[in-house]
Amino acid sequence: MILKVDGLSFAYKSRRVIDDAGFELKEGEILSILGPNGAGKTTLLKCLNLILSPDRGTVLIDGKNCCDISHGEMARKTGLVAQHSEPVRMKVYDLVLLGRKPHFHWSPRKEDHAIVEEAIKLMGLEELALRYADELSGGEFQLVQIVRALAQRPRLILFDEPTSSLDISHQHQLMARIGRLIHSKPMAAVMTMHDINLALRYSDKFLLIREGRVHAAGGKEIINPENIKEVYGMESAVTEACGHTIVIPV
Repeated sequence: MILKVDGLSFAYKSRRVIDDAGFELKEGEILSILGPNGAGKTTLLKCLNLILSPDRGTVLIDGKNCCDISHGEMARKTGLVAQHSEPVRMKVYDLVLLGRKPHFHWSPRKEDHAIVEEAIKLMGLEELALRYADELSGGEFQLVQIVRALAQRPRLILFDEPTSSLDISHQHQLMARIGRLIHSKPMAAVMTMHDINLALRYSDKFLLIREGRVHAAGGKEIINPENIKEVYGMESAVTEACGHTIVIPV
């Protein structure tokens, strides 16, 4: 078990944002957190690597309580791909190499450079390696952030709306790549998503949250008209098309 969350709660001052969340994630699994705007998706994600400190509950990574893990070990075990991040005046290769920082003390080793080159190749970004990050398009820079997280070789990668700056074609290309990587490496992924159908296509598990509480957790069986009505306040039909489960607003 890579990730186990139990009784997780978080509040901004007196306002409860996450209340008693719990779920588990095994190696090779992708979990999508779904819910309306303001439901607490990003807050929950940030609690998983202690960017935000929960009021109650536990987050276990590889059986270790995150509160007992040093910042360095936490950086080696978890990678984060934020939804919004400003590009800096740095070459793509050097930016990806920063993902290895938790693994070396003063300067990168040959092993670190080899891992960076492998990560860049895996995502097909060889042509961007020597370009400056602030000269890239939004979609290209998003890919670079993902490559940097992969270079960390973490056990858990957290994605906050990974497809938000991409068109529909590149959304599917990116999600397919993420799926192949997570399913082939000794790691797992948690991502916040707005697009239910995109999540259904590429995720193994789902968490439906409403007003900070987990309404349902599980596989595709929880994506049904009743739960969608409760969480989103929307009538829908759930059907199959071209071998995939899809949600159609009614």
